[in-house]
Amino acid sequence: MPNPYARWIDRQENRLASRDNDRVVRPFEWGLEWLGLGTAAPDPARAISEAARGWLADSDAFFGYAPVADYKLDAGNLTFTSPLASPFPENNCVRAAYFPAAGADGRAVLVLPQWNADEQGHISLCKLLNRFNIAALRMTLPYHGRRMPPGQTRADYHVSSNVGRTIHACRQAVVDARACLDWLERQGYTRLGVLGTSLGSCIAFITAAHDARVRLAVYNHASTYFADAVWTGLATRHVRQGLDGSITLDELRHLWKIISPFTFLDRMRGRDIRSLIVWGRYDTTFLPCYTREMIDALRACGPPLETFVLPCGHYTTGQFPFNLMDGFAMCLFVRRNL
Repeated sequence: MPNPYARWIDRQENRLASRDNDRVVRPFEWGLEWLGLGTAAPDPARAISEAARGWLADSDAFFGYAPVADYKLDAGNLTFTSPLASPFPENNCVRAAYFPAAGADGRAVLVLPQWNADEQGHISLCKLLNRFNIAALRMTLPYHGRRMPPGQTRADYHVSSNVGRTIHACRQAVVDARACLDWLERQGYTRLGVLGTSLGSCIAFITAAHDARVRLAVYNHASTYFADAVWTGLATRHVRQGLDGSITLDELRHLWKIISPFTFLDRMRGRDIRSLIVWGRYDTTFLPCYTREMIDALRACGPPLETFVLPCGHYTTGQFPFNLMDGFAMCLFVRRNL
């Protein structure tokens, strides 16, 4: 039986999760067109599975991209055209907020917020990084903020019951993140890190696994397979409803391996990269069993890994005093190791 404190945290998690009353259960779709596989495959699951084998065999190509030629910085706001196009012009304009820091000495961190973060999400964290003499670039994920297509109120196009669109959105997030690292490098930053929260943590891990320039990574809530987090998490219950009856967890895990951190653990072997995983002891969105599995597997790969356990859950991480504990733990780690 959970202790009284754990029950209290669970009540807070459910209360905070229920604040959003605009969740929509969308119908299941294979989304072949998002993957360049047409729309008329007689066996959509097999078509995606066969394509996924090729992506996994050469993930460098899958997460590769053409150099960006139209970076524009205006009053601290960076924009450029995404190297991976979607059907939505708004989403194809990548947006990032730049926070230079005096005394950064070549150190900069790319910050990737959580799913459905608003325009102000992680701005305070970037300013806190500045206080530790670390420059920060906060990227808006695909389908978030001003990248959201007309008529949408949530970033459901990034994580949804559309299998192909979810893959495409995560792929776009990774190449956009790598293009942000290109820009930071052009500004003279030579010691680069990534910091991601929840969905942003997944994108940060895949980015770090495919970009040798990343010397430090902070995973603020981490899980193994993308499908497991969606299937079991409190925050994605409505997505699970759209998936139920059309696909099994095993099938989905296989098709979404290409956007799962666990898939790319071997790419961390032999890397000169220091990592921190922050996790919530009572997390019901990224279940602790998956986080512990990720910690054990990453440690087995060899790169130095630290962990920090918060006495809260996923949503409550954003509440006082847990948000301060989280922010200072991450910033102190970055200052020590970047």
